[in-house]
Formats: sequence, C-alpha cells, structure tokens
Amino acid sequence: MNADAETPWLLLIHQLPPKPAYLRVKVWRRLQALGAVAVKNAVYALPAGEAALEDFQWLRRDIREAGGDATIAAARWVDGLSDAALRAEFDAARDADYAEIAAELRAALDALPAGPVDAGRAEAQSVAARAKRRLAEVAAIDFFGAGGRQAAEALLAALAAALAEPAAAGAPAAAAPPDLAGRVWVTRRGVGVDRMASAWLVRRFVDAGARFRFVAEKDYRPAPGELRFDMFEGEFTHEADRCTFEVLLAAIGRDDPALQAIGEVVHDLDLKDGKFGRAEAAGIRMLLDGIARDTDDDEERLARGARLFDDLYASYRRSRP
Repeated sequence: MNADAETPWLLLIHQLPPKPAYLRVKVWRRLQALGAVAVKNAVYALPAGEAALEDFQWLRRDIREAGGDATIAAARWVDGLSDAALRAEFDAARDADYAEIAAELRAALDALPAGPVDAGRAEAQSVAARAKRRLAEVAAIDFFGAGGRQAAEALLAALAAALAEPAAAGAPAAAAPPDLAGRVWVTRRGVGVDRMASAWLVRRFVDAGARFRFVAEKDYRPAPGELRFDMFEGEFTHEADRCTFEVLLAAIGRDDPALQAIGEVVHDLDLKDGKFGRAEAAGIRMLLDGIARDTDDDEERLARGARLFDDLYASYRRSRP
C-alpha cells in the first residue's frame, strides 16, 4: 500500500458486558489475530477492504450474541491522529512479531547439530514448524509491508532447507453426492477467498454446470432450489472454527489430500487464526487480492479464482500437501 496515499479505515467500536469475564480476553485475542490496532479504548482500526469488513462483521456478530454491542464505521482522519502515524503503529506491531520469530529461528540455526537425526534436530524441526505457522499469521496481517518480514523469511528458509524431506504423491478420492447438483448457489456480493474457493469446489467436484447468484444479504430471501453458502444462516457457512470451504468439503465427502491442503490454506486466509500455518498462504492471498482489486464482477472473480485453484490443486496432487 502506498505510504503517501490517504488510507481509508474501518473502525470497530464495541462494548462488552461485564460477564462472562473470558469474553473480553476472547475478543482481544481475536482483534490481535486480525491485526487490528487500538485507536482508543474499545475502538479498533483496520485498513478498509472487503476482507477487513467481513472480519469485523463476524466479530460484531459474536459480540452481539454474547450480550454486548458493536458498530462498524468507515473513517478518515481530519485532525489529531494521522494516516502515517497509524500505519507506523501497524508496522511497529508487525516488526515486533517478526523480530520474535527471527530470534527463535536464529537460535535454532545456531544450535542445529551436524548429525542426521537426534534430539537437537527434532527440536529444530519443532521450531521451524512453529515459525512457519507464526510467519503465515503475521504476514496475513502485515498490511503495509513491515521491514522485518524479509529477515524472518530468510531465516525460516535457511532452517527449512536444512530439514527438508522429499515429498510423496497424493491420492484421488470418492465422488460427490448427486443431491447437490442442479442447484443455484447463492452468496453475498463481493466474493473473497472463501467464496471463490467454495465456488471452485462446487464446479470442479459437485456440479460442473452449477449456477451462482450474488445478492445483498440484508434484503435476500431464499427461493426453492437455492443453496446459500458463506452467508448468515446459510446451508453451507462457517461452523465452529471451520470456514465455508471446510464445511462444504466435509459435506461432499471427498477424502482427497490435495483438497484438504487447499482447505487449510483457505482456512488460514479467511479465519486468520494461523491454525495450519501454511507458508504458501501469503503468496496465494496476494494473488486472490489482486483478482479482487482488478474487478468488481463476481462471475469474473470466480472464473479467475478457479484457474488459480486448478493450478494449486494440480500442484498439491504432485506433491504431499
């Protein structure tokens, strides 16, 4: 993002009930995972965008369901706080994260023994796995390109190279159930990563002729034959800690390692909880964000996203996901 350009911001303004006590910690952790920065007490900011809006909307729903209240606002600074100052806060937070990861990786490299297998190498493998997950988490919320990322990634690459193992081929699996074919799949306008991936999954493994409809969720009422996905109260949407793609993949019953790998990438990009920590997720996010920035046409987004996921699936099929 151009540091000289004015940045549009989204604000989450929330109020939490006094009980349960764990709710405050839960909300704070979620805001940290999203990369939000506190502007004032109970007011958090993110750079405006479709993904940020969706993240705040899910969090607002959780807060309201727990008995609190939350509002999302678009903001531009007129006086007092400046764009540059707030961007610097985002960069400082991410640089601190990268420095912590780099320190752990540097220590692991220094302590790495020369032998092929022993307790020291096992510990280094554990450090590499943790750092990989953490780097993916931080990169996903590094909105302005903090300077510490390059050093941390270089250290991870050095450690991973020392511990690399050959990959093995994945395997295909069973066909999807027929009762999902011939339906109209409905989702919100402005599709992002989870919905691009879910639509690709439907057209590739459920119904090649599937039709998609994009609606304003607020005014939409489902019609017979329609299936809603990644929508509030939809037939296929977030469940517990699973994104829509994961829920849909479980529903169609395909035990395919390559699809599981794509599900892990989509999960990390959509939920931003770093559960799987796939290092390739940051690059895939950049490609999907590029599609979203280049066109507002949802059908075009699905078509271009499908080509990306076709290539990603082929890559995972050729190597261990």
